[in-house]
Amino acid sequence: MTNCNREGILGVILAGGKSRRFGESDKFFQKLNGETLLSRVIERISTQVDMLIINSNSERKKFSEYPYDIIQDTIPGYAGPLAGILTGMEWALEYLPEYKWVVTFAADAPFIPLDCVDKMHNTAINDDANIVCAASGGRTHPVCALWQTQLSKPLRIAITQENIRKIDTWTESQNLSIVEFPIEPFDPFFNINHLEDLVQAEKISKLFRD
Repeated sequence: MTNCNREGILGVILAGGKSRRFGESDKFFQKLNGETLLSRVIERISTQVDMLIINSNSERKKFSEYPYDIIQDTIPGYAGPLAGILTGMEWALEYLPEYKWVVTFAADAPFIPLDCVDKMHNTAINDDANIVCAASGGRTHPVCALWQTQLSKPLRIAITQENIRKIDTWTESQNLSIVEFPIEPFDPFFNINHLEDLVQAEKISKLFRD
C-alpha cells in the first residue's frame, strides 16, 4: 500500500472482458516492448493509489505473478465495464470501508498519465462531484474515472433492474465532472483493441520512451 497525502483511493484495473475485437482472450497479457500490457498499467497507476486490485473473470492462476487480489464480477454473465466498476465499489465498501473513492482503469491502456488520479481527485473536491471522468482530444474515456463508493447501490440497481450496460448512459444522470488531458505528443489514453493497435503502441513507446 502506498502512502498518499489524501483520503484513501482504491485502484481497480478492469480486465474482465472477453477481448473479442483483439482476436485473442486476455489481451492484457500481450507484450508491449517486452512487458505485458497489464504490467505496464500496474506500473503507471500503483504509485497513484493507496491500494490496488484487479477485476477479472479469467482464471486466477493466470495472475500468479501479480501480488494483487483478483476479484471476479459480482454480477455474472459478462455485464461489461459497469459490472467491474460496481465490483470495485462493493469490494471497497466491504474491505476498506474508510475509503471514499474507487478509481478505475482499463487493462489495455498502457500510457495512462502519471498524474491522472491526483487531477481527477482535485477536480472531484473542487467541483463537489461524485464521478470524475478522464478525457482527451475532446473524447471522454468513461472506463478511466474516479467514483465515490456510495454510488454502489444506485449502480447495482441500474445494472440489475434497469439493464443499463453503457457507462455514459448511467453517468449522465449523476454529478459528473470531466478532466481533459493533452494529446501531444500522443494520446495518453490510447488503448489496444486490435493487433495493429499494439504495433502502434510499440512505436509510441519507443519514440517517446514513456
